[in-house]
Amino acid sequence: MITILGLGFVGLTTGLGFSKKGFKTYGIDIDTDRLSQLKNHEIPFHEPHLKEVLEETLGKTFILDATFEEAIKNSEAIFVCVGTPAAEDGSADLKYILQAIDQIVDVEDDKFKVIITKSTVPPSTISKKVFPYVTQKAKDLNRAIGLASNPEFLREGYCWEDFIEPDRVVIGVEDEQSKELLSKIYEPFGAPIHYVTYNSAEFIKYLSNTLLSTLISFSNEMSMIADHIGNIDIPKAFRILHEDKRWSGDPAGMSSYVFPGCGYGGYCLPKDTSALNSIAIENGVNTQILKGNLAINDQIKDFVVNKITTQLEKHSTIGVLGLSFKPNSDDVRLTPSKDIIEKLIEKGYTNIYAYDPIANSAFKNEYPTIDITYKSDLNTLVESVDNVVILTGWNEFKENNALLSQKNTFDFRYIL
Repeated sequence: MITILGLGFVGLTTGLGFSKKGFKTYGIDIDTDRLSQLKNHEIPFHEPHLKEVLEETLGKTFILDATFEEAIKNSEAIFVCVGTPAAEDGSADLKYILQAIDQIVDVEDDKFKVIITKSTVPPSTISKKVFPYVTQKAKDLNRAIGLASNPEFLREGYCWEDFIEPDRVVIGVEDEQSKELLSKIYEPFGAPIHYVTYNSAEFIKYLSNTLLSTLISFSNEMSMIADHIGNIDIPKAFRILHEDKRWSGDPAGMSSYVFPGCGYGGYCLPKDTSALNSIAIENGVNTQILKGNLAINDQIKDFVVNKITTQLEKHSTIGVLGLSFKPNSDDVRLTPSKDIIEKLIEKGYTNIYAYDPIANSAFKNEYPTIDITYKSDLNTLVESVDNVVILTGWNEFKENNALLSQKNTFDFRYIL
């Protein structure tokens, strides 16, 4: 039996994935509103397929009404899927992981259990901070506790496909009993399982995310260079680059990261790139690529704002298309749209309207102090403004080229 602590994108997908494979899985979250939604078969964020799986498994193999103590006592594997937000210095804040460990170990039980961290933390976090902490807690309370690191490789909008049919499973584990248990859990998925050290597992996750963020920053820097040179068809140049047979044609594949835009956002790439840069500096490495990557991600937003402000008067009406950090998601955490809108407001542009196919409410709730006018559909927004700024590459915007061409359009996703 399995317990999942934290039912966000990663935790809920993980819990439903294991329950779909027939494991009795307990879902635990401190957010009572989120639990109420799930018990009513409502997914609290946009992610395809999860609702159907929740309806199929809830109350059967996926359990939400157990107490914390009951779930921990009945489980052999406990997945910690809590947040690891970036601290002020860019490092990962571990307080939620350590709090979860405290709560797990404080449940009195003699059976062996494995605590598996799915939360993303910089390399050496488990070995230097979490493992000593767990070992001492287990010793003090006479608990039989194993530890493993099992990073996730889930793309928002494709979480279910990525979990249920993984291309690989990475497990950082350094004791045989934990390894045997995790082998049984992941055997039904039929994917290659790579057993590595704690540090290796953490590094592989950051290797993946920082490559993606670097590709995005590379593409944005190239687009700024091309813009300054002039007479370069930027989107065509990148699309021809993608015809190289070494690149995948999958819309969610690597080629989607090597394409200019407004910068990367969401929960993972910004904080993970910053965290790896922070721990590299802490270990005596004067980073160049990572530092430049982060700088370009800020610079591209200033570039976008400058392109707008050099062409439009402050009284202009501006319609922002796209508030989520990527299409097919309602995630607005660290979305470039937030920074760009704020910079426009700071420069005196106050007639700003916005529309996103699914993220209007999420953006308004996440950033309540940003004073903009939300529109419920694309046509209404276009009717309300003279200028349109595309900040997220939704298909709805691509498919309405004729409508958008009626206005002065800034296409910073190069989709039209």
